[in-house]
Formats: sequence, structure tokens, C-alpha cells
Amino acid sequence: MPFEVVRETESFVSVSVYDDQPNAHQRFMEKLDACIRNHDREIEKMCNFHHQGFVDAITELLKVRADAEKLKVQVTDTNRRLQDAGKEVIAQTEEIIRCRVQQRNITTVVEKLQLCLPVLEMYSKLKEQMKVKRYYSALKTMEQLENLYLPRVSQYRFCQIMIENLPKLREEIKEISMSDLKDFLESIRKHSDRIGETAMKQAQQEKTFSTTLQKHNNVNYGRNMHLGRSKILDSKNEMTLKRTFEEDDDHDEEGDGEIFENYYRKQRRKQARLVLQPQSSMGYGFPVNRLFDLLFEIRDQYNETLLKKWSGLFRDIFEADNYSPIPVANEEEYKIVISKFPFQDSELDKQSFPKKLPMSQSVPQIYIQVKEFIYASLKFSESLHRSSTEIDDMLRKSTNLLLTRTLSSCLQNLIKKPHIGLTELVQIIINTTHLELACKYLEDFISNITNISQVTVHTARLYGLSTFKDARHAAEGEIYTKLNQKIDEFIQIADYDWTMSESDGRASGYLMDLINFLRSTFQVFTHLPGKVAQTACMSACQHLSTSLMQMLLDTELKQISMGAIQQFNLDVIQCELFASSEPVPGFQGDTLQLAFIDLRQVRHYKKNNIFAQFRKNDRDKQKLIETVVKQLRSLVNGMSQHT
Repeated sequence: MPFEVVRETESFVSVSVYDDQPNAHQRFMEKLDACIRNHDREIEKMCNFHHQGFVDAITELLKVRADAEKLKVQVTDTNRRLQDAGKEVIAQTEEIIRCRVQQRNITTVVEKLQLCLPVLEMYSKLKEQMKVKRYYSALKTMEQLENLYLPRVSQYRFCQIMIENLPKLREEIKEISMSDLKDFLESIRKHSDRIGETAMKQAQQEKTFSTTLQKHNNVNYGRNMHLGRSKILDSKNEMTLKRTFEEDDDHDEEGDGEIFENYYRKQRRKQARLVLQPQSSMGYGFPVNRLFDLLFEIRDQYNETLLKKWSGLFRDIFEADNYSPIPVANEEEYKIVISKFPFQDSELDKQSFPKKLPMSQSVPQIYIQVKEFIYASLKFSESLHRSSTEIDDMLRKSTNLLLTRTLSSCLQNLIKKPHIGLTELVQIIINTTHLELACKYLEDFISNITNISQVTVHTARLYGLSTFKDARHAAEGEIYTKLNQKIDEFIQIADYDWTMSESDGRASGYLMDLINFLRSTFQVFTHLPGKVAQTACMSACQHLSTSLMQMLLDTELKQISMGAIQQFNLDVIQCELFASSEPVPGFQGDTLQLAFIDLRQVRHYKKNNIFAQFRKNDRDKQKLIETVVKQLRSLVNGMSQHT
């Protein structure tokens, strides 16, 4: 082999090249020639061995070259056709992009127009109200424009023009109203004689009619007197105060500015005093106590009517509510909400927009309706010529009735409705908490209306706070009930094979679904007070433990295998793991795990009994075998003796 020749040559060189022996150089050259010849032979053999493969490779390459040329032509043609087809696709794509841009622009324009249309409609309504001289309605429309509609589109130039025109229109209304008031006061003084004469005639006619009717039906006498006196008042209003009540109807709607409202009220009070002040030749001296008693009875009936009306309003608000936190996208929307409802939260103020307020939409709506009720009650009470303290007391009593009877009934009925689920109940608890906090603002609101300080000894307090506490307690109880009902629904689909030979090696599917449901539900409970969430969690775990125990101790369960016990054990372990995962924060130590302690003990007891039974069966079997062996031995011994 060549390597051996090389080693031999090297050995020879190392020995003889440097020797001084004669012919050493010649011998070296001979050896070297022999080595070269050997290498040449080896190379020739190797080339001969691989020559045919080289020839085959060259042949294959020649064949492939022709195919490569065909492939190149096909690729070039395919690329050309692909480019031609792509041109049309690119053109259509550009057209689609252009159409989508146009569609987006159209959508944007439509949205902006929809945002601007209410402003234009309200401004047109304002102009129409000014045209028909409905000035107080115009003031309300003006206020809505300034506070609600114009801020949304204030970036447009036409809105700036409207904003500049509104103060001018308000001043115009003020001047016209002043003129109308003066004219009205003059007309009242001018026609007061005719008003009194007509009123006295109709009073006499009604008295005669009532006396005749009393002879036939004494039962209806009181009602007819009520109707008669109402007609007297209607007659007065029909002839001279018709315009006054029309203005009152307009005034039921909130005025625009506080200055104009105070001025209007002041002038109306002066007007009332002017109308009721008799002339020097008219100081009649008739007692009017019975008339005031009648008015107080009417006031009570009026309050009952108001309570029924507001009951319907509350129900409508609750039905329309989505029971989700109020989203606010920017500062303007946030200011709109807090302008309707007194909400303060320093932590929420630090958050960036968009954000969500904790209460749902019904909370500010309920608060607004309570204020509207106070206004409606005040409208009747302030005409009874009572002191401010008495009016304040009447307003607070009426408001307490609204909260403790009407609103409380609506809340209790709402909580019991079938479609109100756990999420809605959680939101109701949050809502009632904020409504309860807002009661102090309602007290301030009444005090500002009547100018009676809350520190006054005789001032009644709003005890409607109990309404919201009772509603929260009812909602909490309903949460516990619905949680237990949901657990029962999961338990009902449990299908244990109590005779299974071995367990599945994992917890039952129904139990894992139940635990996932409880986990997601308790995440929603993070917005609840800690005690409520903890009580709900503990109640659910105890109910689950009790249900599983009833399943295990069922009297109809005649036998149970070790596999079934193992499967049940896996389910109990999952329950314990869920309890130890602290689904609701605030539990101390292993408090929640103790809900399953009885179930764990019963399971161990049943498992040990089964093992004991197995051991007892083994002992009986061993005794039987020993008895048979003894009998066989005695039989064998007897046979051997006989033999």
C-alpha cells in the first residue's frame, strides 16, 4: 500500500541518506523511483475505478442542460403571463382602494352630519319657539344647545356663530318678558272688578246647586263641593289667569339662566301679591280655613298621583338600563355625566381617557327624576301660602315617600325579575351605593330651594337611605340564591358510574366547568364590597360541599367501587384546590378550605370501610380454605387407616 511505501521510504531516508556508506544516494533514488511508480499505479487504479461514474455524470449533465433550457423558457413565459395578469389585478386593487377611501370619507361625512343635524334641529326649534313667543321653552332649548349639543360640534364655524347669537337672544327674551309682565300686571288691576264679580256669581250658583243635590244624595255632597270650588278656580283662571297658567306650563320646563329664573320668580310673587291684595273697598272677612283644608287634601292626592307617575318612570329607567359601567371617551362626556349626578373619585380622575364610571346609566337618570319630583311637589306647595319651613318639611316628607315607598318597591321588584342575573345584581349593588351617597346632595338641593338650613332643629332628614340598604341586602341574598341554583344545575348533570373499575385519572368534566364558572363569576365580584364577595364565595363552597355530600350519602346508592371512590376523590381535590387558590381575596388562612372538611372526612370514612370490607372478605376466604384443608386431611388419614 502507498502509506507503507512512504513509511519505508522515510525509514530508508532517515537511515541511509545521511550515512556515509557508498552508493547510499543511488539506493535512495532507486527506492524513490519505486515509490513513485507505486503511487502512479494507485492513481491509475483509482481513476479507472471512478472513470465510468465521471462519464455518467457528464452524460446526465448534458441531458439536464436541455431540460434546463426548456425550464428556463417555461419560467420566462410563466413570468411574462403572470406580469400581464398582475397588471389587471393591480389596476383593480387600486380601484378598490380608491373606492374604500371614498366610502370611508362618505361614512365620515355622514357621521359628522348626524352629529350636526341635532344642533341644527335644536336651533331651528329655538327660532320657531321665539317666533310663536314660547320664550320659556326657548330658554330650555337654548340651555340644551349650550350644555349638550354645541360642545360636541364646537369646532365648526356655524356653531361659533350660534354661540355668539345665543346671549343676544337671551337678552331679547328678558326684555320681552319684562314687558309682558308689566302688561300683565296692569291688565290684572284693570279687570279685577270683573273677575271678582264673575267669581261671586258662580260661587252662589254652585252653592244653590250643591244644596239641591245634597237632598238627593248626601254621600256625594263633599265631592260636589270639591268640584264646585274647583270650577270657581277654573273660572277665574279661564277669564283672567289663563295666560298666567300658560306661562306656568312653560315655566315647568327648567329656565335657562339662574339670573332670569330668579327674576321671573320674584316678579311672579309680586304679581300674586298684587292679585290677592283687595282694594280698600273690598276687606270681606269670610273665613277660608275650610278652603285651605281642602287644598291640603288636594295636595295629598296630588302627591299620590306624582308617586304613581314616578313609579312608572323608575320602571322605565330600570328596564332601559344595560347594567354596565358608564363609558366616557373624553373630558366633555365626563363633564356631561357629572353635571347630572354628583360623582367624585380621586383615583378615577387620575386615569386617562377613555375610562368607565362604576355606576350604570340608570343612576344619573334616577337622580334627575328625584329632583324633578321635588320640583313638581314644590310647584303645588308654594301656592299654599305656607312658611318656608313648612314647605321645606313638606318637600322632605314627599321625597322620603318617593324613596322609601316608590323607589324601594321598584328596586325590590327589579331584583326579583328572572332576567336579572349575577352581573346585573352586582351592578345594582354598586348603583344603590352611589345613590345612597347622593342623598346628602338631595338634602342640599331642597335646602337651596327653600332657603332653610339643614342645621335647623325642625328640619326633617331624608331617611330614604334605608331604601338603598334594603335593596342591597335583597340583591346580596338574590346573588347567594342564584349562585346556589347555578351550582345545582351543574350538579344535576353529574353522572357518576359508582361501579367503575378504575377512575379516569382526572376530575369530572361537570365539576371543572362548575369551577371555571365560579372563578369567572368571582372575578366580577371584585367591584363588590369585600364582605359581600367573601360571603358569596363561602356560601357557594358550602353549598357545593353539601351537594356533593348528599350525592355520596344518597340512600339509593347501594354499592360503590374503589374506582368510583378514586374518581370522587379527584373531584374533591379540585374543589379544595379551588378553595386554596383564593378566588376572592380577604380570607384568613384556610378558612375557605374548611367548607370541604366534612366532605373530606366522609370520603375517608367510606373509603376505609371499603378497605375493611375487603380485608374481612379475605379473612373469611382464608378461614374457608383452612376448614377445607382440615377436612381433606382428615379424609385422607381415614382412607389410609382403612387401607
